[in-house]
Amino acid sequence: MSLKLNKEAQTALIDLGESRGIFIEGNILKLFDTSDESFKEYIDTALEKDVERRKKRLEITKQVQDKNKELEEKANENDSLMAELKEALKVAEDAKEAALSDLDVMQKKSQFQLIGSIVSYALWVIVGTGIITTFMYAMAIYWGSTETTLIGNTWSNLFGILLTNSFSIIGTIMGVKYANKDEDKE
Repeated sequence: MSLKLNKEAQTALIDLGESRGIFIEGNILKLFDTSDESFKEYIDTALEKDVERRKKRLEITKQVQDKNKELEEKANENDSLMAELKEALKVAEDAKEAALSDLDVMQKKSQFQLIGSIVSYALWVIVGTGIITTFMYAMAIYWGSTETTLIGNTWSNLFGILLTNSFSIIGTIMGVKYANKDEDKE
């Protein structure tokens, strides 16, 4: 089957091709009746241009497909990197939590050792002062000093003060311990 166009339509197509460079495209070109020599030239030119345009479109399509493939590979690579980054972030956060926990344990250990040292030195001072004062009072009594009343009152006051201070130190230490336990609960 062939399509036959009248002379007017053929002339209009030929003029359109020559003046604007616009030609009919596609498989329909194979169906036209080319018995007229001038229209046959138009159809041959249109077929050549159609082949060129198809090649260009095919080339562009291949380029687009290649770019799409490349973009898809890059997207997969980005997804992989994001997964690795998320895993690394999780590992870093876990390490941070472990370090903070270790630091907290070390601080509490240091505080406990400091409190132990304070208590130890305070007890040595209290005991030392008590022993010295008791020794002085005993010596005053042994030698029959007339100042035993004064030394006795001083000895009594000193033991009262030492006892009060020792309870104050112990109370402060216990308060610090319980305050730290309340902070841990929060």
